[in-house]
Amino acid sequence: MNNSPYTAIARLLRPQGRKGELLADLLTDFPERFETTSSVLLENATGEPTPATLEGHWFPVGRNAGRVVLKLSGIDSINDAETLQGKLVFVPDAERVALAEDRVWIADLIGCELYHHDRPVGTVVDVHGSESPHGASLLVVKKRESDDELLIPFVQAYIQSLNLDAKRIEMNLPEGLLEING
Repeated sequence: MNNSPYTAIARLLRPQGRKGELLADLLTDFPERFETTSSVLLENATGEPTPATLEGHWFPVGRNAGRVVLKLSGIDSINDAETLQGKLVFVPDAERVALAEDRVWIADLIGCELYHHDRPVGTVVDVHGSESPHGASLLVVKKRESDDELLIPFVQAYIQSLNLDAKRIEMNLPEGLLEING
């Protein structure tokens, strides 16, 4: 549904150890995927994904808890690891973890046209997640008639229909939300 056939699962931060291991920020809600994943794609110098082999991983504790350390085949020194700082680690979309029926991938929402009833509002350009596990994500919508951005709560109660193939979200927004927000 997104514009790329790949999904980023980690961002490489810096070397972690002397044998080419890399500390990475997790970009997935499913860190257990590293248990069964050995083939990944790494962002190359031009930003294109290129095949790589994941030899191992572990989840650090302490100040780096919530991240992952990755060992990639052919990256065997601190110098090798430094060349990958800031690069993304991808998997093909076909290998994304299956979601529950009432869940969607954030990347699939980007580029969708948002409608309030049948009235076009704008295009989803970003999604801000909630800090709370029960909080609502916010759609960042660029208005059609201006460069203004709106923040729209992405909650089931407002969604009338969601067609990711057609890149269309129809919502019934509370009265005044578009005016307050704009």
